[in-house]
Amino acid sequence: MYVKCGSLTDAVQVFDKLPDSGVTVQDVTIWNSIIDGYFRYRYLKEGLVQFHRMQSLGVRPDAFSLCILLGERNALLGYKEGKQIHGYVVRNLLSGDPFLETALLDMYLSCGRTTDAWYSFIELKDKSNIVAWNVMIGGFGENGCWEKSLVLCILAKNENVKLVSASYTSTLSACCQGEFASFGKQVHCEVIKVGFEYDPYVRTSLLTMYAKCQMIECAEKVFIEASNKEIELWNAMISAYVGNGCAYDALKSYKKLRFCEILPDSFTISNILSSSSLVGLYDFGRSIHTDLVKRPIQKNITVQSALLNMYSKCGNSNDANSIFITMRGRDVVAWGSMISGFCQNKKYREAVELFRAMEGDGVKPDSDILASIINACTGLEKVDMGSMMHGFVIISGLELDVFVASSLVDMYSKFAFLKKAETVFSDMPLKNLVAWNSMISCYHWNGLPELSIDLFSQILKNGCSPDFVSFTSVLVAISSVAAPLKGKSVHGYLIRLWIPLDLEVENALIDMYMKCGFLKYAQYIFLNMSDKSLVTWNTMISGYGSHGEGLKAIRLFDEMTNSGTRPDDVTFLSLLSSCSHSGLIEEGLNLFELMKMKYEIEPRMEHYVNVVDLLGRAGHLDDACTFVKNMPIEPDRSIWLSLLCSCRIHHNLKLGELVANKLLALEPSSGSNYVQLLNLYGEAELWDRAAHVKTSMKEKGLKKTPGCSWIEVKNEG
Repeated sequence: MYVKCGSLTDAVQVFDKLPDSGVTVQDVTIWNSIIDGYFRYRYLKEGLVQFHRMQSLGVRPDAFSLCILLGERNALLGYKEGKQIHGYVVRNLLSGDPFLETALLDMYLSCGRTTDAWYSFIELKDKSNIVAWNVMIGGFGENGCWEKSLVLCILAKNENVKLVSASYTSTLSACCQGEFASFGKQVHCEVIKVGFEYDPYVRTSLLTMYAKCQMIECAEKVFIEASNKEIELWNAMISAYVGNGCAYDALKSYKKLRFCEILPDSFTISNILSSSSLVGLYDFGRSIHTDLVKRPIQKNITVQSALLNMYSKCGNSNDANSIFITMRGRDVVAWGSMISGFCQNKKYREAVELFRAMEGDGVKPDSDILASIINACTGLEKVDMGSMMHGFVIISGLELDVFVASSLVDMYSKFAFLKKAETVFSDMPLKNLVAWNSMISCYHWNGLPELSIDLFSQILKNGCSPDFVSFTSVLVAISSVAAPLKGKSVHGYLIRLWIPLDLEVENALIDMYMKCGFLKYAQYIFLNMSDKSLVTWNTMISGYGSHGEGLKAIRLFDEMTNSGTRPDDVTFLSLLSSCSHSGLIEEGLNLFELMKMKYEIEPRMEHYVNVVDLLGRAGHLDDACTFVKNMPIEPDRSIWLSLLCSCRIHHNLKLGELVANKLLALEPSSGSNYVQLLNLYGEAELWDRAAHVKTSMKEKGLKKTPGCSWIEVKNEG
């Protein structure tokens, strides 16, 4: 009575006085009561002491005694101890007790010993114990054996075992984890036949199953058909929307929940705050925080972590920090949210400082935190710090974690430590798609696009399926080496597998075909795109310009602005380049003024270079010089170099020499500058001056860097 009423102290006092009261302590039932009391209130070691004391006094444990111990296996007992208890059960002929048999099955499954659990299950004398079937179905699912869970469900029906609601929830959970949507639909039909569709647990499991299988409409139907919607069902529906990227729908559901005067719990709040951070609705998230101020739930560690995550992702470091300071039990999730928030907002130094504070607080970092700090080292361009973090990762035993290793690959590739990136990648025992994508990008960043292309073909061989990041990365690599046959192969692979094209992949395909000279293919993709981003328009405009189709580029620009897409500085950079290559002087100058006056875009040095090139190519050298003199910013090397090239083309020796002197004064140690002057004198047949330039180059130890070209012939470079 005292144990069940929550007064363990009184229960212990009664138990200790039993011998003085003349009550025998040889009764196992009395021992079971006190051991159960200790375990019930999490005094596990004290309960185990009483269990051993009972045995020392000659009292033999019964089935209930062992069930109590097996119920606490995660905290006290491992597989070895559980196996010993099983041996004790067999030796003392305790088999046949349904509670004990179920507890043994649960013990094996919780220890990940599915084979031992299966052998114990098939030896059960009474196969009608539905609890044992439920434990097996749920346990196999938790151990990743989802197909076997479904097989067990079918076997139970064949054995005429009457399934209960827990059976269906466990089966649906297995369908959910393995994304077996077709089997889940069959279970749904069975649920309706046996009349469990109104059971709240089954209904919630159905909704969750459909959501995890990305069948959000079916999940909505289950939700709508429910007459009595408890908070658990609302939570499942909101979670379904969040998991499927429908953040706005999640927020609408939350508003409906409040309209129905249902009080949200910590799970609801966490999901809604997650939705707010996904779509950047900082004000909405803040209003939810305001509603929580007067409720005790605001001190819930889950809610505080969600608030912290929301403020961090929305870039409000001050509010995030105020939440963080007030948290009593700052666990690894809270520290991780703050560090991740700093990294997402490119506050890398603050992230590193917080990591050091976390170490001082005695909190052990997890793989997510280490991955964030490695990314922070990359952002700070601190290769020494990154190498130290690599050492810390090895000491922590997380060097084999795929996300940490992928971050290391990314860091080393950004710092051009290719060998180290390759070593980390090759040492990974299990490579997920993130790791493959990191290595493909690594080769491309380090000027080895051919290796990026070769690595792409190995993804499938290693059991992974490439995603949009993989396709985009390999297409960028193909574009850089102008390998159209490989580009067509990747495009064909996308078409054969009926993979719906992502916007970034379509942009990469357009860029690849443009750079490989296949304008018609690029145009076909562009015309058939359902959605066009600014990058799409810019890529097409740039492609037309590089192939001398300046008028087409301008017409496309007009089409873009008419569609409501606002141009940026890259758009005008592509347009000016297009006009320059096509000799459209007036159009180019008009576009330059349009950029400044109408769209209020401040020209960068690249824009000025293109205008100088536009005027210079057309032979308007005086206008080009006037333009350079009137520039509001100081001309750099690219301006003078462009003007010098124009002087060479139009044989203007006098102006060329003046420009060359400007260039040499700006960068006296650059060999390419002397080469331009050398070519100017050579083309004008001024051999004495050319010889003088060569002598000056030799004295300064400057050499001409040889050029090279790359073409593909019959799939060979």
